[in-house]
This record gives sequence, structure tokens and C-alpha cells, in this order.
Amino acid sequence: MFMRTQGFTASHNGSGYNPLFSSTREQRIAQARQQFFEEGVRPSGLVSEAVIQSWMRCTSDRHSVTEALQFNHVSISRMHATLARNQELLAAAHQELVTMEASLAGIECRVLLTDAQGVIVHGTHNPLAAHEPLLSKATRVGVNLAESRMGTTAPGITKHSSQACTVTGAEHYFNCLHALECVAAPIHDVQGQVAAVLDITVEGRSFNFDAASVVGMYATSIENRLLMSQSHEHVVLRFQASPALLATPMEALAGITADGQVNWLNGVASRLLGVPAFAAGRDVMALFGLELEAVLAMTRRADLQAIRLPNGLGVWTQANLLARDGIDLRHALTFASHRLSQPCETLMEPDKENVSHGTASAEPDGTDAEDATQARLSDHHHQLIDSTLAACGGNISRAARTLGVSRGLLYRHLRNQPAVQNKLVPAPD
Repeated sequence: MFMRTQGFTASHNGSGYNPLFSSTREQRIAQARQQFFEEGVRPSGLVSEAVIQSWMRCTSDRHSVTEALQFNHVSISRMHATLARNQELLAAAHQELVTMEASLAGIECRVLLTDAQGVIVHGTHNPLAAHEPLLSKATRVGVNLAESRMGTTAPGITKHSSQACTVTGAEHYFNCLHALECVAAPIHDVQGQVAAVLDITVEGRSFNFDAASVVGMYATSIENRLLMSQSHEHVVLRFQASPALLATPMEALAGITADGQVNWLNGVASRLLGVPAFAAGRDVMALFGLELEAVLAMTRRADLQAIRLPNGLGVWTQANLLARDGIDLRHALTFASHRLSQPCETLMEPDKENVSHGTASAEPDGTDAEDATQARLSDHHHQLIDSTLAACGGNISRAARTLGVSRGLLYRHLRNQPAVQNKLVPAPD
């Protein structure tokens, strides 16, 4: 390429090119490519800034738009290594991917999930792919969709920028990809890094629905599951201004550590609290106006509780203790050393019609307090397993995936709880 990014002019009139004769999106993209690749002009307003930045990076790497991309065969060993490296991600995404693919079954598109390096770890299998020659080669597990390999694509831009993106037709850098339209959204981990990218792609046509909203909703659900699966030693606080939004992709989540620090927030929580999602040194009292003991008390109650945040917003909350197989909750969470003598104080009166009421058990006095705390944590652990088994219809495998534990733990629990075993007959795995 003869161009360099520093040689671009701002526009012909200094304020951005005015596409007087471009009436369709295809015409605007064609005009943008002409300005960028032939005239050395920055095509502001014709394509998104994310696409322009990606074109500039690809040009700086001396890629030619006429290059023929090679989709090399992915060996069985490489595919297995990719899947083994991303077991936690795949477990967190499994339920949403199944639901998403069922929802999109009537649409000829591919659902793709890439890992943090841009490598595909899940791709929709389409047995009728004769009319999708490109996607049949480019969407196999183990194929790398990173921008350095595939140029400008929605997964590549999202991985690089951590922002949702849509790339249509000739917005793709390489000419050989112009038959595609792809939409992608990021999935973050507890460190705030992009752990995965969710994408849907079609070949030879455009989406006839709001694909960005669909991808964004499922990416948020997967991200929430991944955050919780990585929070082995946290209390996860769920909250929202409307109780109807809890247990949906719109619920706000916060991970609270043993020393009362808010370790992470999902995107919804970040927006409700008005703070960055991932920043160190934030105390639970400063963000939620709650002492750690009050948050812990919430974990002993099944009903929703209403609080008012320090920023003035009233929200409905619920807290859960999370632990993995083989880790005793009392020792995994040094929370257990705290005296849970005070019930959570609510600052708003709960709506009796919309919220079920639970009863908080009284705290024993004297030297038996520590033993009582341990017993309550153990009871909470068993109750969590029982409720999850019930929600999964007795399916051991599904309940184990939901809890992030082994099936052996659930079988041992059932053997030790004959009453539960009689009520819940495990479905075939």
C-alpha cells in the first residue's frame, strides 16, 4: 500500500466529507473505501470510527486488501487443546449458546464464540452450508479471527477495542470477506479484561433484525455467568431498581471479597452506581452504604430486600455466597469470622405484593455463636444445592454446571439427604 496513516488529510472541506451522492449504505462504504485506499482521505461519517481505526491498523501492518486468506486445516490435537484451555468459559457460556442457537435456528447464520486470543472455541454447525463456502471454512473451532489474521471484522475489532461492533460487506478490510456481515460483543472476566467475544455472522446477505441487540443480550448473560463462576470466594450481590429485572441480563452484579472490598461490578452495576466496572480499593460501605455484616446477613434470607444507595437510588437486592466443590464455605470465606448478629437494615419499605417475605433466624448468644455461624453457613450450602437441583428438574449434570461443582459432590449430597433424594429423582445425564 502506498498510503501511511500520518499522510491522511482530514477531508476535502476540513470538516468531514459530505456524501452528497450516497443514498445507500453500500454506496457510502464504497465511497469510504475509495477515499481511504485510493485518495488517502479519512472517510469520517461514511463508516464508523471503529472501522476506520481498524483499516488504519491493517494498513500499518502492510496488509494488501487483495490478499487471499488461508484457512488452514485445524488438527484434532489443536482443537482439543483450544477446548481444554477454555473449559471455564465454555461451561459459563453453554446454556446461553444452546438457547441462542435455538432462537436463531430459523436464520441461516453462524453463532461464534472466541477466546481472549481471538480463537474460535464454539461455532454453529450448519449441515446445509453449500451456499456458505466462506463460513464453512472460517468458523471451525481453532480458527483465529484476530484482526492481525483476518483484518477488519466485528470479532477482531471487539477483541481489540472491548466495544460491541458491526461490520458489513465492504467494511471488511480484505476483499475476500466482503460477502459477510458480522455483529460482535465483548465478554469480560473479573479482572475487566476481554475474556471472549460473542459473534453472529451471515454470508451473502444482511440481517433482517436487530442483531446487535440479540448478541449484546446473550453476551451480557454469558459475562454474568463467567463473573460468578470466577468468584469462588465472594459474596455476589444482585440488585436493580426494579425487582422484575433480577435474574435477567439487566440485573446488576457486584463481587464482594472477604475484607469488604468490591472486587468487580458488571456493566449494569457500574452504570447504576456511576463508577468504573473494574477499579481497585472500593469499600462496600462507600458504594452500597452497607456494613459487611449486613451484606452477609442478606445471604441468610431468600426474600428480596430494599436499600437506598449512597447516590440516592433505591434498589432491590439479594446476596449469595459462592463456593466450589471441595471448599468449605466457612474456611473459604473468612466472612465466617464475623458475627452475623444483626439482620440487614432496609432503608425502604418492601412491596408486600411483589416481594416474598422470609424470616431471619435469631443469633445465639455467648460461646455458641461461632458454632451457630458455621451451622448456618453449612445450611446455606445445602439449601443452595437443593434449590438448584429443584430448578434443574433433578438433572445432576445441569445442576453441577450451574453451581460450578462436580457431579460427585451432588451425588454425595443426595446420599446424605434421603428426604431430598426422595423428592428429586435425578434425570438422566
